[in-house]
Amino acid sequence: MTTALTPELAARFAETALGHVTREYPNHIMHALGGPDDARTPRELHPLFFGSYDWHSCVHSWWTLFTLARLFPGTLEATRTYALATELFTPEAIAGEIAYFERPAARLYQRPYGWSWLLMQAAELARHETPEGRHLHAMVQPLAEFLAARFKAFLPLADYPVRVGTHFNTAFALRQTLDYADAHDADLARACRDAALRWHASDRDCQAWEPCQDDFLSPALMVAELMRRALPVSEFPGWFDAFLPRIGVGEPATLLTPARISDRSDGKIAHLDGLNLSRGWCWRSIAAALPANHPARAIAMDAAERHLQSALAHVTGDYMGEHWLQTYALLAVRAGQD
Repeated sequence: MTTALTPELAARFAETALGHVTREYPNHIMHALGGPDDARTPRELHPLFFGSYDWHSCVHSWWTLFTLARLFPGTLEATRTYALATELFTPEAIAGEIAYFERPAARLYQRPYGWSWLLMQAAELARHETPEGRHLHAMVQPLAEFLAARFKAFLPLADYPVRVGTHFNTAFALRQTLDYADAHDADLARACRDAALRWHASDRDCQAWEPCQDDFLSPALMVAELMRRALPVSEFPGWFDAFLPRIGVGEPATLLTPARISDRSDGKIAHLDGLNLSRGWCWRSIAAALPANHPARAIAMDAAERHLQSALAHVTGDYMGEHWLQTYALLAVRAGQD
């Protein structure tokens, strides 16, 4: 049986995110100091995205809340989300976030992971038909346009992909950014596809040396998910067959086996719950893009469900995972539906 997003599961995810998007501490600041005056608190540095332990987790936790508010309108959680967001998403707060990125020391800040999540957030808000949603989309759009411009300046300089299983993974960033770019920025969409093809069109026989202890993304499956999103529908199965030519017989087995998590209170080890959720997301999306008679389709669906089930119970329970895992759980249970 395939796990679905029920109202009960949605309420659990939303309640979790509402509990930390304005929680300022503990906080992991990735901040370059230009002088003693730059030593400031999270909320002083970021007037909007100061919660959820770090900037990018706060951004994508808001994406989670906005997505759930659209899918389950009229719920208590949706009402709370819109009320809190309307209070916090102001022109002044957005201007403050842009000002942070404009600092000379912030050229690399959140590249590419946080950039792509902010664009995903803007893409989600553009789907909202409520007055609150339209207002919030107008609020966040200047920051989205600012970071889209940064992406367009960066991608022509990026000769090589980054194939790690953490925040610097370029396949993940491009895959997420395409959701925004395809709807709102044709030049950015073109730049993303040009980079995807330049980096990965010739990828063959992936060896999948994973998982690593720090992974929350699968380096192998993120490339496959990017190419599913970037290629024409008719071209993806052929590319996939060359990329993972033995997956129909269960090889490499590591991509089909959920990772073991030895200590969920350890923020890095807890990444592996995210790996299981993001693999579930990728496998579901990939399976849906393969022909019904493809030998890997059933294997991919089975792997997706096993990965999802291994992690879903652990989305909440410890703040080191709780401040971000509900986003990846939502990606997994919603794969292929938007």
